[in-house]
Amino acid sequence: MYPFNLPKLNFNYSDLEPIIDSKTMDIHYNKHHGGYVNNLNILLVDFPEFHGYSAEGLLINHLKLPESIRQAVINNAGGHLNHTLFWDILTPGGSVKPIDEIKDCIDECFGSFDQLKNRLIEEGLNRFGSGWVWLVTPSKDKLEVLSTPNQDNPVMIGKKPVLGIDLWEHAYYLQYQNRRKDYLESVITILNWDKINFNFLSS
Repeated sequence: MYPFNLPKLNFNYSDLEPIIDSKTMDIHYNKHHGGYVNNLNILLVDFPEFHGYSAEGLLINHLKLPESIRQAVINNAGGHLNHTLFWDILTPGGSVKPIDEIKDCIDECFGSFDQLKNRLIEEGLNRFGSGWVWLVTPSKDKLEVLSTPNQDNPVMIGKKPVLGIDLWEHAYYLQYQNRRKDYLESVITILNWDKINFNFLSS
């Protein structure tokens, strides 16, 4: 809630190397994510009626926002919420494969973990320009893959994300240049499936 702050990372900038280099992490976290947080606070300073909303609450209730700030709040609240989830599901070394309840749901909905990985990569490559690729729960005990443009979040259409991967070029360009597929294949190897399973059970 207002004023919004950058979340504390669970790892050091260099801990995700060689998948994500420390310079990219530093710029991505401090400049990009930090920029969304600062902009969101500035946008809402004169609208105290929205100070009690979380970033997720602002997105769920985006149609209640004054039209003069609506899109800017979506962009920056989305940027804050999306990146907070992204950092939270990354871990040095990764937890290799899905576990427990989410593993069973992945097998039921996609056939296998490999099939899910293929869907995430395919959806990520098909998203033109900037955006995010998501694993979401459209309803209890169901999972689906989708992508959104810019900083939109699936909660805006009533779907809860349990996993999100940043497709903006600032997330990978220093290291991968235009090789988005290589980036996606690599990032999947450092996902924290313990945390993703927790998100699934909490959705």
